[in-house]
Amino acid sequence: MFSQQTGPIGIFDSGYGGLTVFDKIRQAMPEYDYIYLGDNARAPYGQRSFEVVYRFTRQAVLKLFEEGCQLVILACNTASAKALRSIQQLDLPEWDAERRVLGVIRPTVEIMDRISTTKHIGILGTSGTISSQSYSLEIGKMFPHIKVTGEACPMWAPLVENNEFDSPGADYFVKKHLDHILSVDPRIDTLVLGCTHYPLLIGKIKQYLPAGITVLPQGEYVAESLIDYLNRHPEMNRRLTHGGECRFLTTESAAKFSDAASVFLNDPIEVEQISID
Repeated sequence: MFSQQTGPIGIFDSGYGGLTVFDKIRQAMPEYDYIYLGDNARAPYGQRSFEVVYRFTRQAVLKLFEEGCQLVILACNTASAKALRSIQQLDLPEWDAERRVLGVIRPTVEIMDRISTTKHIGILGTSGTISSQSYSLEIGKMFPHIKVTGEACPMWAPLVENNEFDSPGADYFVKKHLDHILSVDPRIDTLVLGCTHYPLLIGKIKQYLPAGITVLPQGEYVAESLIDYLNRHPEMNRRLTHGGECRFLTTESAAKFSDAASVFLNDPIEVEQISID
């Protein structure tokens, strides 16, 4: 279906949050080429249905494949929870059986047992990620002795998207959800930031947590997992181009994306506006 046999790594998110994952991957693997695609025009995905998230994510992956990407990372917990498995099982065999799509949930789950002492873990995520129970199911398969408590934080991603993550209004929503999840399970010693937007709230999150609780952003663990994946799959590594170049695509205003991206990345970037629907 696609003519290109080599190309960049694609990174997809519903908005800007995936830049926190992209930044860690690029720091760990600067020699590779990347295309980042944010579906900002239709963000956030958190409260959308499975069917809509699958359709939107499918369109985005197809666009990245058309741009030459051989491997796509769904740097979006909602897309990983609601669309990854369907794309892997239904679409890849039809599109190109040699290309791959990976998510961010499994790499995060793999480190749980070595991080948590009490084996009580909290997941902070969008409504979609929490209702899908993807973390609970994945942790249950890998570490059945770990107790998982999920907390939907529907306002957190919009606060970040609207550059309000450092505002006084953010304090209310951050404290509210942290207080609630710790009241449900006071033995939690590890909190997973199960949305790529949430690392920008990490200052406020730590401010309202008692001592002794570890907060886990995902970026560095996804980067470590990707390096391991490519070491185990040299055939995919050979398909990836190594020019150290990055392209940024958005379905919204390029200027708006560029301004917002400066919050996530230290370097100014050039952005292209595209359509994927």
